[in-house]
Amino acid sequence: MSVAAYYAAAQEHLAAARAAVAGQVAARGSWQVSDIVDEAGHQYVDLVMEGGGVLGIALVGYGYVLEQLGVRFLQVGGTSAGAINALLLAAAGSVQAAKTEWLLQQLISQDWQTFVDGDEDARDFVRVIVENGRLLRYLWKGAQVLDNLTQDFGLNPGHVLHDWLRRVLDEWGISTVADLRRLRTLTAADGLRRRDGRPYVPEQPIRVALVAADVTTESKVVFPEMANLYYAAPEQVHPADFVRASMAIPGFFQPFRVEDLPRAGAPGGPVWEDATGYRGPVPEAAYFVDGAILSNFPIDLFHRHYQVPACPTFGIKLGLGRSAPNRAEKFTQLLGHILATSRHGHDYDFIARNPDYRHLVSYADTSAFNWLDFALPESAKRALFAEGARAAAGFVAHFDWAGYQEVRRQLLKAYQVTDAISLGAGLRPPGPAL
Repeated sequence: MSVAAYYAAAQEHLAAARAAVAGQVAARGSWQVSDIVDEAGHQYVDLVMEGGGVLGIALVGYGYVLEQLGVRFLQVGGTSAGAINALLLAAAGSVQAAKTEWLLQQLISQDWQTFVDGDEDARDFVRVIVENGRLLRYLWKGAQVLDNLTQDFGLNPGHVLHDWLRRVLDEWGISTVADLRRLRTLTAADGLRRRDGRPYVPEQPIRVALVAADVTTESKVVFPEMANLYYAAPEQVHPADFVRASMAIPGFFQPFRVEDLPRAGAPGGPVWEDATGYRGPVPEAAYFVDGAILSNFPIDLFHRHYQVPACPTFGIKLGLGRSAPNRAEKFTQLLGHILATSRHGHDYDFIARNPDYRHLVSYADTSAFNWLDFALPESAKRALFAEGARAAAGFVAHFDWAGYQEVRRQLLKAYQVTDAISLGAGLRPPGPAL
C-alpha cells in the first residue's frame, strides 16, 4: 500500500494548518508551540495518545500534520493503540527525525485481520460484535467461544500483533529496554536548546510511558519505568512486551502473563507499596489487560503541577468526548456504555480538575467507525487518517503557547498560596517543595 493516498486524503487539512500558521506568523511575527527548539527550527512537545483499537490510525494523521509544521515529539505515551504508536515513534530513530511516514507505512502494509488470531469460532464471534447483531446471535456465537474465555481468558492469543511489534522494533535495533534508553538519551550533540539559548540536556532519558493494568494487584502500571516490579532483569526485556500488556483488550485478547516476579526484600529489589500501594505478597504471576480499563487517555503522564513547562503535553483523543448522551436501546449497547465509562472516567476527571489541559487536547471524530473492526476497508483507514489530520489543523488554529504559559504561571501562584496556608495551619502541602 502507498502512503500517497493517505496524504491526499489529508491534504485539505494540512493546507488549513499551514494557513493558520502563516496567519499567526503575520499577526505575531512567529508561530510558537514550545520553548524547546533546535537549530533546524523544529519545536518539541510531549505527546499522549488515546487507545482505540483500529481507530489508532487517526493518531498518525494528527502526528503527520504536526510533523509537517516542524513539530517533533520528546516524551511520548499512551494506552493500547496509543501505546503502539508511542513506542514506534520512540524507537524509530532520533527525536529530530520525522517518523509518521514510516509509521503509516508499517500500519498500512500489515493485514490487520491477522491480529484476530483466534480460532474460527473466535473470529465468528468478533464479526458478530462488529456487526452489532441481535442478542440471539450474541448468545449463539457466545456459547461457541465459552471454552476460549474459560480456558484461555480471551478470544485471541495476540501472538501475531506481538510478533509484528517485535519484528518492527528489531529492524531499528531495539530489542531491549536498554536499547531504547540509549536511543532516548539526549546529549549536547543533539542540539536541542531553550529559546533563551541554554542547552536542553535532560539528566534522564526522555520518557516513553506505556500504560497497562495489572489485575493481579489492581495496579495501574507505566512501562518501562515500573518493569523492575515484574522482571528480574528489566533492562533486557523486549519493549514489545509492554505494548502487548497494554493492548490486551479484556475478552478480545488473552491477558499478558508475567511469571517469576522478583521477590520483595531481595537486595535492590522493588518496593511494591511505594510504587503501587499494593501491600500484599509478591504474586507468583501477574496478569495484564488493556490499560484502558483504568486510563484510556493518560494525559496526566507528564503533568507537573509545580512547574511552568518548557514544552506542552499535546493530547489526541479518539472521539468527541461526551458531546451527546449515550443511548441504550439494546442490552449490548448498555454493556458498551459501561465499558466506555470505565475506560474514560479517570481521564475525564483529571481534565475536569486540571482545566488548563483543555487547551492541549484535540478530538478526532471517530464515531462512524467500530474500534474492533480489524477488517476495516482501505477507504475507512484513509478517512480516519484524514480525521486525525483535521483534528490537528483545528488545534493549530487555536493553540496559544504564550497564553497557556500564563495560565500555568497563575496556577503556580495559586499552588504557592495554598501551600503557604497549609503550612501555616500545620498541614503538609500536597506537592514537592518549590
